[in-house]
Amino acid sequence: MAGIFKKKTVDDVIKEQTKELRGTQRQITRDRAALEKQEKQLEMEIKKMAKTGNKEACTILAKQLVQLRRQKNRTYAVSSKVTSMSTQTKLMNSQMKMAGAMGATTKTMQAVNKKMDPQKMQQTMQNFQKENMKMEMTEEMMNDTLDEIFDGSGDEEESDSIVNQVLDEIGIEISGKMVNAPSASRNHPSASTSKSDTGISDEDIERQLKALGVD
Repeated sequence: MAGIFKKKTVDDVIKEQTKELRGTQRQITRDRAALEKQEKQLEMEIKKMAKTGNKEACTILAKQLVQLRRQKNRTYAVSSKVTSMSTQTKLMNSQMKMAGAMGATTKTMQAVNKKMDPQKMQQTMQNFQKENMKMEMTEEMMNDTLDEIFDGSGDEEESDSIVNQVLDEIGIEISGKMVNAPSASRNHPSASTSKSDTGISDEDIERQLKALGVD
C-alpha cells in the first residue's frame, strides 16, 4: 500500500513516458504493415478490373489506393514525431541530471572554500617550515654529540694498538723473507723461527691492512 502513494520521481515519470512512446511506435508499425497489405490488395483488384475492362471500378479503387497511400505516409510522419519526442525527453533528462550534478558540485566547492582559509593555510605552512628547521637543527646537534662520544681517546688507543700489532707482524714477515741476508740475520737472529711460529701469510697481512685503511 505504501508504494501506491509513493511520490514519483522525475526518472519514474520519464521511464513511464518512454514506455508509452515505445508502445505507440510499435502500434504505428503494425498499422503501417496493415496499410501496406491493403495497398497490395487494391493494386491486384485494379489490375483485375482493368483486364475485364471495368473502367468505373478501376477509378473507384484507384481513389481508395491514393487515400491509403496518403494514410501510410502519415504513419511515417507520426513515427518520426514519436521518435523526436523520445529523444527530446531523454535529452531533457540528461540536462536535468547534469544541472543537478553541477549544483551538488557547487555546494561542495563552496563548503571546501569556507574551510580553506588562505591566511590560515599560509600560517600553517610557515609553522611547518619553522618546526622542520628546528627538527633539522636538533638532529644535527645529536649527530655532533654522538660523534664526540664515539671519537674518544679510548678508541684512538685501541686503533694504535691494532696498528702496532700489524706492523710488528709485518716486521716479522719481512725478517722471515730476509733470513738469508746478513743484515737480517744480525738484526733478527730468530726470524725464521718467528715465521714458522706465527703462521701468518702475505694474504692475511694485506687483508688486515685493507681493513685498517692502510695501503
